[in-house]
Amino acid sequence: MTIIRHIVRFIVAALVLLFVGAIVPNFVINGFWNAFLAALVIAVLGWIIEAIFGENVSPFSRGIVGFLTSALVIYLTQFFIPGVRVTVVGALIAALVIGIIDLFVPIKRKFTGEERS
Repeated sequence: MTIIRHIVRFIVAALVLLFVGAIVPNFVINGFWNAFLAALVIAVLGWIIEAIFGENVSPFSRGIVGFLTSALVIYLTQFFIPGVRVTVVGALIAALVIGIIDLFVPIKRKFTGEERS
């Protein structure tokens, strides 16, 4: 993946976080740069959790474990980015909304080994 694709991916993730912050109660992100940094922190925390516990516990996986892990990662992000405030309920609702958005606009696509023609 090129650096431009990574930047675009984080910009889209930041825009999704801003949208979620606008509609989810108890989930506040102050500005685009805080959302961009939050997207970076969420990606790093997700990578760390996936490296430690495996892909099935990853915030990017489907199911209840992935949902709860996503909520935990969203909640922990507020401790790294000063412009982010979220409650436990806000993190759960945000994880649900982000999961629904991800169904329509996937931010991360898994590698399948197949080339599209």
